[in-house]
Amino acid sequence: MTLSLPFDNSYARLPSRMFTALAPTPVPAPSLIKVNAGLAALLGLDAAALASPEGVAVLAGNAVAEGSQPLAQVYAGHQFGGWSPQLGDGRAILLGEVVGTDGIRRDIQLKGSGPTPYSRSGDGRAWLGPVLREYVVSEAMHALGIPTTRALAAVLTGDTVYREGPKPGAVLTRVAQSHIRTGTFQYFAARGDVAALTALTDHVIARHYPDADGPLGMVQAAIARQARLIAQWMSVGFIHGVMNTDNSHVAGETIDYGPCAFMEAYFSNMVYSSIDQFGRYAYDKQPDIAVWNMAQLATSVLPIMGDRDAAIDALTQAVHAFPDLFRAEWLSIFRRKIGLASVEDDDEALIGRLLAVMEQGQADFTNTFRALSGPDARDQFLNREAFDVWAADYHDRLARDPQTPAARRAMMDAVNPAFIPRNHRIEQMIGAAVQGDFTLFETLNTLLARPYDDQPEFAAYRNPATATEAVRATFCGT
Repeated sequence: MTLSLPFDNSYARLPSRMFTALAPTPVPAPSLIKVNAGLAALLGLDAAALASPEGVAVLAGNAVAEGSQPLAQVYAGHQFGGWSPQLGDGRAILLGEVVGTDGIRRDIQLKGSGPTPYSRSGDGRAWLGPVLREYVVSEAMHALGIPTTRALAAVLTGDTVYREGPKPGAVLTRVAQSHIRTGTFQYFAARGDVAALTALTDHVIARHYPDADGPLGMVQAAIARQARLIAQWMSVGFIHGVMNTDNSHVAGETIDYGPCAFMEAYFSNMVYSSIDQFGRYAYDKQPDIAVWNMAQLATSVLPIMGDRDAAIDALTQAVHAFPDLFRAEWLSIFRRKIGLASVEDDDEALIGRLLAVMEQGQADFTNTFRALSGPDARDQFLNREAFDVWAADYHDRLARDPQTPAARRAMMDAVNPAFIPRNHRIEQMIGAAVQGDFTLFETLNTLLARPYDDQPEFAAYRNPATATEAVRATFCGT
C-alpha cells in the first residue's frame, strides 16, 4: 500500500524550466530515527502513518506518496561573493506542498535523497551528522521563535556515504514555507527570462506577500522580513556561516544549517565556519551581508518593472531602507533583553557598552543575558570591575523605566533563552548517534523545545564547553 498525503503542489504548476521532475533515489535499508509528531499534526498529517513501513519508505525516498509530484528546483547564487550561474537542489527533492491546520502552505522536501541534474558531480546524499544537526538546530530555532525551516523526520538509509571517511547515510525531511531563494530569482534574471521571472514573482507574491503591490512591494516586504530575521539571529548569538544568496530565503526563514553555530564567549567578529576563511559571514557582518543579498534580489526583478530609471530609484530606496529597519528591530529586541520597556536615546550606546564589556571579559553570550534578570550577572565576566562600571549606569537607567521588577524579569526571561544548541553538545550527540545511541539526540530535542524555561533537571546543558570540549570549527557536510 502506498502512503497518501494531502498534497496541493503549486510550484509544480509553474513553467517546467524552473525545475526538473524527478523521483528520489531509493536506499537499501531505511529505518526511522524520529518523526516530529507536533509538526506532523500542524501539517495535518498522521505521525503514526509516517512512522509506518509505508511512511518510512516515503521519508527515505523508496516510494512516492500518492499526490506527490517530486521535483528538484533550479537556482543560481553568489557563493562567498563569487557568481555560480547554476546551482539547484543537488541533493534534495521537493515532494510537494500541504496546507496545514493553520492555513499556511508549506513544502515537504527530502534532503539527502540522491543525485539530481544539479548535483555537480556530487553523490546527492547526506550523512547522519548534518541530518541530526539540522533536525536539532532548526527545531531549536523554531522554539526560540525565530522563523526557520523545520524538521519533520529523519531516517537512516542503510548505505555508506563517503566524506572525509565512511559515514552512515541519512535523509532529513525538511519543511518550509517554500524553498524559493534570492538565487532562484538570480537564475532567471541572468538568463533574461522575463516570462519565468514574472511567473516566479507572481507565485511568491501570492504565496508569501499577498498584500504586496507588484515586484517592488515584494522586494520591500522581503527586506523587512530579512531585517527582522537577522536581528533575531543576532539576539541569540546565532552565526549562519554561509549566507550565500542561494541560502537567502525570500520569505525570511532561516534555511540551510550547514556550518552554523551559536556563539558561547562573545566576540563580535566570531567565525565558526571552516569554509569562511576571510570572515565574510562573521557574526557582526551578517546585517551587511543581508543588505548585499537583498540588493541582488532587487537587481533580479529590475527587468520586469517597466521604466528602468524609475525602477532603479525605487529599488535603491528599498535596499537603502534595510539598515534603519534592522537597527529598529535590533534595538527593540536588545532593549527587552536588558529589561527596558521605555525608550531613551542613549539605550543603543548602553547596549553597545555591555557587548564591549562582554567581549573584553569573554562572557558567555547566552548565560550573561539570562543572568541579567537575576543577581549573578557579574559572575559571567573575567573582568568584573569593567562590568561593575557598566552596571552602575545600567541600574540608573532601570530606575527610570516604569516596569515592576517582576514584570521586567518576565520580559527578559521571555527573550533571553536559558538553553541553546551548544556546539559541543551537538558534536557529542553526533558521535553517540554514529555508534547507534540516540539518547542525547532525544534529550536535546526535549530540552530545546522549551528554551526559555529554567528546566533545572537539564542545568548541565547550560554550561559552556570546557577547553577540551570546545568546537572551534563547523563544517558544511555536503
